Amino acid sequence: MPEGLTRNLITGGAGFVGSHLVDRLMQAGEEVICLDNYFTGRKANIEAWIAHPRFELIRHDVTEPIRLEVDRIWHLACPASPVHYQHNPIKTAKTSFLGTYNMLGLARRVGARLLLASTSEVYGDPELHPQPESYRGCVNTIGLRSCYDEGKRIAETLCFDYKRMHGTQIRVARIFNTYGPRMLPDDGRVVSNFIVQALNGQPLTLYGDGSQTRSFCYVDDLVEGLIRLMNGAHTGPINLGNPSEFTIRQLAELVRARINPALPLIEKPLPMDDPKQRQPLITLAQQELGWQPSVALEQGLEPTIADFQRRLSDCP
Repeated sequence: MPEGLTRNLITGGAGFVGSHLVDRLMQAGEEVICLDNYFTGRKANIEAWIAHPRFELIRHDVTEPIRLEVDRIWHLACPASPVHYQHNPIKTAKTSFLGTYNMLGLARRVGARLLLASTSEVYGDPELHPQPESYRGCVNTIGLRSCYDEGKRIAETLCFDYKRMHGTQIRVARIFNTYGPRMLPDDGRVVSNFIVQALNGQPLTLYGDGSQTRSFCYVDDLVEGLIRLMNGAHTGPINLGNPSEFTIRQLAELVRARINPALPLIEKPLPMDDPKQRQPLITLAQQELGWQPSVALEQGLEPTIADFQRRLSDCP
């Protein structure tokens, strides 16, 4: 490897967000080590880089320690959709706690800076809207989503305790709903659900009456925010998301209009602890990072739908 390159470790690097981050860092001429156990990651997401001399792929589970020499750790490893993180909730909690503990231990040993991909789910079903970073949340500690929500909360705690006790350099991003190419068709997230249902000619499923709200950030915007956070001086936590708020019904209507306007919308009961509102306050990101999303939902849906069309047509 050439001397002087920044050596990046991306946990969960073969996943949806991680693979887009891999692309950006590789295109910037940096060295990237991608770590993934392929629970939700896919080798196809990073196949363009596999033979590249600045890229290394390691199959590894972050709940087990690993020794590497790196400058920066982008800690994204953890299933992030309800379908996947509820599949094995104990494993999800272990990934957030032990995985973050192991990566912080590595960061401390080698003097690396660590960025934690936390989540808006630390706010739970919020009583304050929109959610600023100072809001401490309304989280059910024993619900179906707790393995993820509380897992990310303890991951944040570990980061700040390592910073206070050991001087570890940390950055904490609270990521709101993100969408784009390479989302898994079966991940249970609302954008992928609607697109896959519409492409398959099925009714679009609303949970409740579809009046609950979400804010959808295109993956390229999110990656730009992560890079600015890692490169900047602000520790966080800092919200990264698109503040434009949509009801789930509005999203369904947007997707349906682009794929098959004749499809019906059907309603089913709301899942347990499903947040009624989700909207980031991004004033801190604007002030500290000079960052705000630039891709509108209507614009970002086009390449996302095209990617799903391609991958679904490739399936036998």
